[in-house]
Amino acid sequence: MFTHDSNSPGHNSSKEDNTEPAYSETVLATEKEQDVMSCSLVLSSVGISHRISQTPENTFLQVSSENLHAAQFQIQSYLYENRNWPPKPDTSVETFTQFLQPPTLLLIGALALFFTVTGSWSMDSSWFTQGAGDADKILQGHEYYRLITALTLHADAVHLLGNCLFGGFLFHFFCRLTGNGFGMFAMLLTAGMGNYINVTLHGDNHRFVGFSTAVFAIIGMLAMLNRHGRVSKRYVRVIPFMAGAALLAMIGSSGERTDLGAHFFGLCAGFVTGWILGRPLFLRLRESLLLQTSLFIFSCAIIIFCWKTALA
Repeated sequence: MFTHDSNSPGHNSSKEDNTEPAYSETVLATEKEQDVMSCSLVLSSVGISHRISQTPENTFLQVSSENLHAAQFQIQSYLYENRNWPPKPDTSVETFTQFLQPPTLLLIGALALFFTVTGSWSMDSSWFTQGAGDADKILQGHEYYRLITALTLHADAVHLLGNCLFGGFLFHFFCRLTGNGFGMFAMLLTAGMGNYINVTLHGDNHRFVGFSTAVFAIIGMLAMLNRHGRVSKRYVRVIPFMAGAALLAMIGSSGERTDLGAHFFGLCAGFVTGWILGRPLFLRLRESLLLQTSLFIFSCAIIIFCWKTALA
């Protein structure tokens, strides 16, 4: 056994004084020697004489019986004040470093390029007859691919411009927090959920197109990430802009062939998905380049597969 005595600063020893304090009380016993050394420094700082003893299994901190209560109080106070030290690793969204820049230009460019092919809403266009959201065909014909293909169609150029302007900004910001793969997949999944809830409640004879459901889904996810403290303070500044963008998008896209219900349910679905994305497990999974790349490719494949099915 190894022992080490630490006397209080006021204790003067001499050759004539051979009396040793009786360190009969153990105030700390642990396998972690560093913890005992830290508590030893605490007791030394307040002048409490003590001894450190070691065995192959444990390290002990011992004091005399008259100093027992004072030592216990000092050690408990020290442990309480340092209960959160060292701090846990920061898992906020701010600590995440993107592997690649968000594919914002790719998304906006694809929507704009696709609009030059499909044109404005027309019942004579096979793109709209085969790909537009149609509650009857989704619910009765089980053509669920329309939940996704409808996101890529727009009623007119103004509708497209509004979605590209607000949607592009929000999508870029969202992917900076979640990663390209998680961001793309979460957006498609949540927007599809919003569209499905909307057609279920609307019933038959309801048609819709537009990327705005995805825009509101992103707003909902960002709001939940912020609510749970997953968005840093410097990012919180853009939250009012998001609210304004949502209001302007809702007011400005209330035409004949756009759907406020899809916007609302996209927002609600975004709340749910955003809560899930804010869990520590998903925050850790963002760091996987393989997973992010796989989800991004899978998301693009979903869009291609849905349109291939629609046009088959």
